[in-house]
Amino acid sequence: MHTISMATGNGNHEAQQTEENFEQFYETWKKQQNQHLQELITASEQVSSPTPPTEGITACSSSSPPPPTDGITATNLNNLVKRVVEHYEEYYKTKSEWADKNILQILSPPWTSSLEDAFLWIGGWRPTMAIHLLYSKSSLQFESKFNDWMQGKLTKHDLGDLTESQISLIDELQKNTIIEEKEITGKMAKQQEKAAGADMVELSHLVSEALREEEKGTKARDHEAEQSQAESSLSPKEKGFKKILEKADNLRLRTLKSIIDALSATQAVHFLIAAAELHLRLHEWGKARDEGQLSGGAGHPIFRQEA
Repeated sequence: MHTISMATGNGNHEAQQTEENFEQFYETWKKQQNQHLQELITASEQVSSPTPPTEGITACSSSSPPPPTDGITATNLNNLVKRVVEHYEEYYKTKSEWADKNILQILSPPWTSSLEDAFLWIGGWRPTMAIHLLYSKSSLQFESKFNDWMQGKLTKHDLGDLTESQISLIDELQKNTIIEEKEITGKMAKQQEKAAGADMVELSHLVSEALREEEKGTKARDHEAEQSQAESSLSPKEKGFKKILEKADNLRLRTLKSIIDALSATQAVHFLIAAAELHLRLHEWGKARDEGQLSGGAGHPIFRQEA
């Protein structure tokens, strides 16, 4: 937002304790996410819920989608989804702990690419983006399902089979998420405006005056006192950023869980696949672009244009 497989929350916690900083934890977490992605893909391939073309397509119907489990048990499927969600929970738990130590680094992470930074919202992805992702994947899978049906092929149970009740739940979730997202954005705007508060303006002026006097040789600067004053002024602002980040991360995780709750286990697998693929590929593409720009060359091979 990278191949170590950890099946339990305890295993993740042990890995977390060995990390020296959040960047190292994040690299390990991404490796685990990639491992989970492979498991999700394998599970989706093992699940088969063919619907004869004569029965039509179930998308947008009022009935609930059938629970397909051919080649993998329903229990195993649910456990896999639960484990992946717990992996996200572990990420936000650890992120919160490190935010206590360095909130500014968490808000402006140096381990992300310029491309990822362009899509950041308060130290992470916008909660509404998860809903947009769901609808995009649902549309793509429905289109594929329709084409298969027209060709007389059997269709599989996936996000192309969202029912009316599921769509209603997701629509309501989207409305509520937009409201909360706007509220948090407003809080962040007010917090950022504090950079130009009276205390900051006065302190910056006093330090600038001391710098000018030092340059003239009329008075030596008291660096220790200046540092103490700066810390005294910045500390409450950092605490404010931490509270806002907590609200943003809480909304991100609640949105993810609400989407999973609205889906069948099989549909949740497809959604989690799409989420992991988007996150990992954006990171790869961004890093490749940054490396190309930094080297002054034509960029990473995957982005080069053929003559």
